[in-house]
Amino acid sequence: MADKSQERVLVVPTAIFHDAGVFQGFSPRVDYYLPRLLDSGQLSYRPRSEAEDDPTSKQLIPYVVLRWRDQVFHYTRGKGGGEPRLRALRSIGVGGHISADDANLFDSPYREAMFREVAEEVRLETDYQERCIGLINDDSSAVGQVHLGIVHVFDLAEPQVFRREQVLTRAGFAPIANLRQEREEFETWSQYVLDVLAP
Repeated sequence: MADKSQERVLVVPTAIFHDAGVFQGFSPRVDYYLPRLLDSGQLSYRPRSEAEDDPTSKQLIPYVVLRWRDQVFHYTRGKGGGEPRLRALRSIGVGGHISADDANLFDSPYREAMFREVAEEVRLETDYQERCIGLINDDSSAVGQVHLGIVHVFDLAEPQVFRREQVLTRAGFAPIANLRQEREEFETWSQYVLDVLAP
């Protein structure tokens, strides 16, 4: 398995985010923020080992919610997960860092990274409609201070999702309303999305 700490990941200066208007929690203002954050003149790739401890930049993270009717796919992050600060927490998001390797493949490294990350974590055996619904920022934690989530929803034709990574434990679908009742068991990003996600 490749050493993730040596991976070069896509970042935007935190100052750019603050200039656009910093927020805490979830923002649905996709059309406002994304053009400002994804301006190629402001983006760069940094070694992940450096970026994880440097709040002067934000790592951009596609965060994909897999929804079928009034249910979403959820899981618990196992002990072998890539981000130790999130282990043992529940999540409704799949996705991860945008790597410098993605930029060499297609015209849109952001979208390519999103689909690659989803394919690494789960196997989708169904058609779906995809849309971006908002962004997540959580400056209340050390892990949140160096990441910025871009939330996508895949509306699935069927609940045919199967985990690829063994670190995704207790995986399956459950009604959004039920998961909201268990909100405190989830990582903060999932909490924010559960608060706004329509069934």
